[in-house]
Amino acid sequence: MFEGYDFPKSLDEEKFEAWLQSGRNSKIGYKYMLIIWDNYDDDYQAVYVEERESIQRYERYESSTGRESLVAAYDLYSESRVS
Repeated sequence: MFEGYDFPKSLDEEKFEAWLQSGRNSKIGYKYMLIIWDNYDDDYQAVYVEERESIQRYERYESSTGRESLVAAYDLYSESRVS
């Protein structure tokens, strides 16, 4: 997943599925999973949020730090990509 010149490596499908399951199983009640590219670690990370508005807040935060890039956001239960 996410192969291309913007990100130097792809995300393993099994890791993605494990992240979805982890978010669903959380007692916090997350609704969305953000896929983040970390420039320093040179790897993908999952970030879970409860509200859709948190996606925009995260975009503003990551653009101000320059370390992380939001790659995609997914609804944890429908597995559909959120734009």
